[in-house]
Amino acid sequence: MSTAESTRDGATGGRKWLGVHFRCCNTYGRLYRDAAGSQYTGRCPRCAVEVQVPIGEGGTDRRFFEAR
Repeated sequence: MSTAESTRDGATGGRKWLGVHFRCCNTYGRLYRDAAGSQYTGRCPRCAVEVQVPIGEGGTDRRFFEAR
């Protein structure tokens, strides 16, 4: 990821994250980058469905995403 993720570093003490709208339960949450820096992972705060987003070359400036 790129510019958008770096602007949010201070809000979580330096942990990089993505904002996600979980359509399964119509709720919002965050996915945090794993220790290896290869993907963002997290779970829906209501039903606990797991979401993984790989980090690819080039990245994106999007701040929020949708998950099923």
